[in-house]
Amino acid sequence: MSSPSSPRAEGSQGAAGGGGGEAKESYCGFCEMTKQHAAGCARRLPKRIILVRHGESQGNLDMSAYSTTPDYRIPLTPRGVEQARAAGKGILDVVSTSAAEASPDPNWKVYFYVSPYERTRATLREIGAAFPKDRVIGAREECRVREQDFGNFQVEERMRAVKETRERFGRFFFRFPEGESAADVFDRVASFMESLWRDIDNGRLDQSTGCEINLVIVSHGLTSRVFMMKWFKWTVEQFERLNNFENCEFRVMQLGPGGEYSLLMHHTKEELERWGLSPEMITDQQWRAAANRRSWAEECGSFIATFFDNWDDTPPEEDDGCNGDDCRQEEDDGKDKLLE
Repeated sequence: MSSPSSPRAEGSQGAAGGGGGEAKESYCGFCEMTKQHAAGCARRLPKRIILVRHGESQGNLDMSAYSTTPDYRIPLTPRGVEQARAAGKGILDVVSTSAAEASPDPNWKVYFYVSPYERTRATLREIGAAFPKDRVIGAREECRVREQDFGNFQVEERMRAVKETRERFGRFFFRFPEGESAADVFDRVASFMESLWRDIDNGRLDQSTGCEINLVIVSHGLTSRVFMMKWFKWTVEQFERLNNFENCEFRVMQLGPGGEYSLLMHHTKEELERWGLSPEMITDQQWRAAANRRSWAEECGSFIATFFDNWDDTPPEEDDGCNGDDCRQEEDDGKDKLLE
């Protein structure tokens, strides 16, 4: 996901502008890169975006549940409730006592987005119980981060056969009968991201300029993978490599010093390999963890080699304006003139 540059503070004018008096410039051109924001800056990026899959549901335990209960009403199991409570404590630990920082921000806050399904809302309730009330800025139900639609009531044997077909067809483009493909989910997640940027730009996610914001999105396995695919600009082929989240497993996308979010700010390279990221994808995460946006054009964090793997790295010979035999003939003619 790309982010537009921050607007200048209204009324700011440099000394070179000829207006006289003291300069009122309070805008920092790269303030979105760190949590040290200028007072006049309209954008304050969240320190972390944390993606969480719901806890174990009755449908995870017994697929026949989908044949009698609508997908959005499938509840958590008792084990799923315990998983959600443990996830809440784990996320609290991440945002309040980050081991990667010598002095984590004491003024941290959290804001929650949640899928409207019963199992995600129940997961959020248990996660939220781990947080002091004064640390929670707000929570919002967001329909666009709901589960992939598999159709209405799902007949178990039929769904098994359909999912086998999906494996042969490809997970991203396969559309379930009367349901969605992962490509359809991608479109609505992309729409959600546009709304998310508007929330950030308009200051809807924080109450003051002195706190560190953490977004927690409680959603589903495929939806969370699609979110990362869109954010990090992964290809369809790279998406197909990814393994699903375990129940209540979460991924931490953390803002690096150069203004890019990276999974490697919190997770290890071994974890990324286990999740299915290729060496190329991991290299990109390393770049994002340390990159300066001013070097984007020079270093290029995209996957160029993925599309142009037939390029010859041999440097081209200098073109002097002539070719082969014509050049040699001109040289011979010149020598003849000198001998005359």
